[in-house]
Amino acid sequence: MSNSNLSPSTPASSLPARSLKSIWHPCTQMKHHETLPLVPIVRGEGVWLYGPDGERYLDAIGSWWVNLFGHANPRIGAAIHDQLDRLEHVMLAGFTHEPVVRLSERLIGLVPGGLGHCFYSSDGASAIEIALKMSFHYWRNSGRPEKSGFVSLQNDYHGETLGALSVTDVALFKQTYAPLLRPSVHVPTPDWRCAEEGITPEAHARRAAAALEAHLAGHHAETAALIVEPLVQGAAGMGMYHPSYLSLARQICDRYDVHLIADEIAVGFGRTGTLFACEQADIAPDFLCLGKGLSGGYLPLSVTLTSDQVYQAFYRDETAQGFLHSHTHTGNILACRAALATLDILEQDKVIDANRARARYLNDAAKPIAAHPLVKNFRNCGMIWAFEVDAGDPGFADRFFQAAMAQGLVLRPLERTVYFMPPYVIGEGEMEQLVAGTLKALDSFG
Repeated sequence: MSNSNLSPSTPASSLPARSLKSIWHPCTQMKHHETLPLVPIVRGEGVWLYGPDGERYLDAIGSWWVNLFGHANPRIGAAIHDQLDRLEHVMLAGFTHEPVVRLSERLIGLVPGGLGHCFYSSDGASAIEIALKMSFHYWRNSGRPEKSGFVSLQNDYHGETLGALSVTDVALFKQTYAPLLRPSVHVPTPDWRCAEEGITPEAHARRAAAALEAHLAGHHAETAALIVEPLVQGAAGMGMYHPSYLSLARQICDRYDVHLIADEIAVGFGRTGTLFACEQADIAPDFLCLGKGLSGGYLPLSVTLTSDQVYQAFYRDETAQGFLHSHTHTGNILACRAALATLDILEQDKVIDANRARARYLNDAAKPIAAHPLVKNFRNCGMIWAFEVDAGDPGFADRFFQAAMAQGLVLRPLERTVYFMPPYVIGEGEMEQLVAGTLKALDSFG
């Protein structure tokens, strides 16, 4: 074996140094790791991640929002192991397999009504690309190629591939690549943090919907779709808004013949307190993008669901009018088995009901955080909590991350927004640890 490979006898403590030499880490300024050490992780169990010397960290962000039922979950692991000895992958172009059929049928039975077709990919940005391309191509196949533009919300985030980044409104990710991107329009956000003083979250949502309608009234003829993050705008700092915006947006899109794309990559599968955020507005989008928690955080898998009306626009004799988009691991059989096990747990363990009790407990336990003198806008939506920290340090995010790690917590602030998105298996004692550790981290900035 070459000495450049990691063997079982290689000390885990050497991993950070090796990583700096060989791996370009995502969403990272690598130079910062000259002073901010990488954290080696060797195993996980439940809400806990473990380092090489037995140190443990409470994974309060679900490993980038994907882990629903804890690390090393035996039921999801067993499903993957069961599949491994039979078939690991077969391309989905011209072939099929039972797990992808079963998963598609189950998803269609769970999502808001009318979405009867599933197109699979490997990550959230890819699912968004598919929805954007499908909407664009639908109007082209329907004889209305002028409907080619997209509208999204101010502060929305939809991914970092070029199409997804075009409808994203987070300057940190977008500014550098602006010359590569397709122009799009961003309408006012319903995020209640942006409301004028004295305006309720619902009233602010209605004002934002009125701005959307004003835009589409003048531009619907060239607009293919509106894309939104339902109820919670994640990367912009967990901005939360009233469900009435979704209800009004659905009505407005119908009125002006514009598709509605719901990006539930981060918020699907119970994160907002219902299985899907769109349920809280009693609407069905034209496209629903799901990922992250779809496989319980185990394997890369995402899906774009759409309606029969959209599907039929591509169902033609001409190959060029079909949806000629592909991913090598579309519908990977191992990932589908993980997703089926995830759906089993959600159903069999009545997770949504249990999460309501968890949310009540953590909201009560977190009252001292909400009352902390440095904390503003403490908020909760389902199994997502967030607050801003009024600290003048320009390096706040890195410093808070380190302060939280010193308390045994994995917390990764979005600029000055600290958030919790823990696995659904978090217990009361672990919630108490999360609150106590967060308070100590906050006090280090006093």
